[in-house]
Amino acid sequence: MKIARLIDTAGQIHYGSPSAAGQARRLAGSLYEGLTETSETLTVARWLAPVLPVNIYGIGLNYRAHAIETGAALPESPVLFMKPTTTIANPGDSIPLPLACEHGPEVDYEAELAVLIGRTARDVPVAHALDYILGYTCANDVSARRWQKQGGAGQWIRGKSFDGFSPLGPWLVTADEIADPQALDVTCTLNGERVQTGNTSDMIFSVAEIIAFLSRDTTLLPGTLILTGTPPGVGMARNPPRYLSDGDQVVVEIAGIGALANPVRQTMP
Repeated sequence: MKIARLIDTAGQIHYGSPSAAGQARRLAGSLYEGLTETSETLTVARWLAPVLPVNIYGIGLNYRAHAIETGAALPESPVLFMKPTTTIANPGDSIPLPLACEHGPEVDYEAELAVLIGRTARDVPVAHALDYILGYTCANDVSARRWQKQGGAGQWIRGKSFDGFSPLGPWLVTADEIADPQALDVTCTLNGERVQTGNTSDMIFSVAEIIAFLSRDTTLLPGTLILTGTPPGVGMARNPPRYLSDGDQVVVEIAGIGALANPVRQTMP
């Protein structure tokens, strides 16, 4: 099932299953206890991020080709950072170029597979880790590189934490519809040009291994969102570097899930 959050033409927020263009069948129930499709058709005024997570974990350098393009050694364990929930943005929302990025262009795109935990997970073995996934969606782990590399005292979180730096969507595809999360094409298109191309088979740590790692002595609550890393082609690794500019259009697409499109805008003082 595809699960979307949406605002209808009456201004009400619903969960729905996308049907015809601009329409969805209303879903009744709870995201974590179960949703059931009804016969009611909703006219969509706006698609929203499919989930409002309770926590957001990010994994860095998790594609072999991306680690190679940055000149980094392959990590021996998952490289972990966290993002505040205020980074979540809806499909179609503008990615901001923050005023704090005052030393020149530095805001970068990162197409990622996002995983939503559906039930409480702790000390989960790799063999059973996928059983805890409610669904998958597209994410853009937007990153301000100078703040990530030089402005955060050696920690990445500041450069990943500005408002709007986690566009998400367009909907959540339930886990039963993704036979193998390690066999998905992931791409990013910037102004109509393909800039990232990869496949989740290139992950250094699989989705199951990431969940097992994160849940070791740490409780992953329902609603925990995990960004699983980005394939090669990010702007900072290009020669010359290619960062986002006002008016750009970024599209993250993952096979079997959908396409997440967001424009870029300069924040005004």
